[in-house]
Amino acid sequence: MNSEQVTSDKLLSPPSAEKAIASPKLRLTTLIAGSFGTHRGMFRVLLGEAEYLAGRVNRFLQPNLAATRRLVFVCLGNINRSAFAEAVAASIGLNSASIGLSTSTGNPAFHVAIDTARHFGINLQGHRATDFTDYEYREGDLLLAMEIRHAHRLASQGIPQEAIALLGHWATPHRIHIHDPHTLCSAYFRTCFSLIHSAVRELAMDCRNTGSPCIAS
Repeated sequence: MNSEQVTSDKLLSPPSAEKAIASPKLRLTTLIAGSFGTHRGMFRVLLGEAEYLAGRVNRFLQPNLAATRRLVFVCLGNINRSAFAEAVAASIGLNSASIGLSTSTGNPAFHVAIDTARHFGINLQGHRATDFTDYEYREGDLLLAMEIRHAHRLASQGIPQEAIALLGHWATPHRIHIHDPHTLCSAYFRTCFSLIHSAVRELAMDCRNTGSPCIAS
């Protein structure tokens, strides 16, 4: 058997059992990364939906939009999720702001957030973060959290319970927990921002239907 035939046989031989097993694992890992960010993110999404189905977050699902003058989007760093949500809301004529529960006021949006936002026609170049300690609650503010624990934290910080809601309740698909994309893959950034984009637009429709004063004149 000559060397050319040996090479041909190698090219035509079936993949090893090890490669055949690794491929589905890689596919699953890629699917989870793009859809949920991490395994922990997937678990928190499922836990959030379980909390929703059990009725444990009902108090954060039915805000009085007719009395809402400003939408205040909340996440941890105010450089990804809430920054994007604020910009989307502003782009469709809603009075909006955003804050972070643990950030430094003045921080710019994360570079991947800036790049991802462009796919939705949103410019985050001029965004600067605002820490919760530099935020002053106003009557008529509706604070929209991305995570259940953030909603509870806002309540513990003195924000009226009726002024807190979970943004993911308006998302398509429904996603009570919108996992933080910071430092995660670009595919999940796109998924995360798609959820936020759909949620803000759906919320905007509800605001218009109720004649909410948060609609910019």
